[in-house]
Amino acid sequence: MRTAAQIRASRLRRGAVFPVTIRPTRADVAIARTIARDTAPAPEQIARAMTWGADEKVLLVLAAAGWLASRGRSEALQRAGNHALLVTAAVSLLPHGLKILFDQTRPDRWTVIGHVHGVAFSGKREDAFPSGHALHMGALASAAGTLPPSPRRAIRALAVGLSLTRIAVLAHWASDVVVGFALGAVLERLLRLWTGYRAEASVRSPPATGL
Repeated sequence: MRTAAQIRASRLRRGAVFPVTIRPTRADVAIARTIARDTAPAPEQIARAMTWGADEKVLLVLAAAGWLASRGRSEALQRAGNHALLVTAAVSLLPHGLKILFDQTRPDRWTVIGHVHGVAFSGKREDAFPSGHALHMGALASAAGTLPPSPRRAIRALAVGLSLTRIAVLAHWASDVVVGFALGAVLERLLRLWTGYRAEASVRSPPATGL
C-alpha cells in the first residue's frame, strides 16, 4: 500500500493541482499542544459526547423532522422548515466537497502525549479542513439572529460551545473551526435569498397608538 507521501509525489508528477495541502498556523499548533499536554480522559470523553450535538447525521434527522412538523402550519413556519432543511443539507455537503480540494492532517495524528491523556482518533487523517461540525454551528448561530435576544444568545452560546469541542478533542485545528463557523454563517445568509426565511422580520409594524 502506498503511503500518503508517495500518493502526493505521484500527483505532483502528473501535475495535479488538487488537493491543496494546508498547514496549521503557529497559533493552531500552540493550542493543540496545550490541549494535548493538559487534557485527561474524563474531559475528553465529555467533549467527544458533546460533539455529537453538532454531527451532520443528527442535525439532518432533526431538520427533516422539523420540516415534516411544519407542513400544514402557518406560512412562516413552513418557510422556516424549508430553510432549516435546505441549510442543513447544504452545510452537510459543503465540507465534503472542500475536503476533496484540501488536505490537512488532523492534530490528533500529530500527538503522542495527547493519546496518553485520553485523546482518541477522529475521522480520516487528512480531513481536518474545514470543520463540518463548525459549519453547522455557524449556520445555526446565524439563523438564530431572527430570534428574540434571550433564545438568540442561548443558541449562539451553544453553537460556539459545541464548535469548541472539536478543538478540545483534537479533531480540528482552531483555524479549521473558525473558518468552518464563518462559512456556515455566510452560507445560511446566502440561502435566505432563496428561501425567504424571515424576510418578514425586516418589515416592522407601526407602533400601536392609544386613543
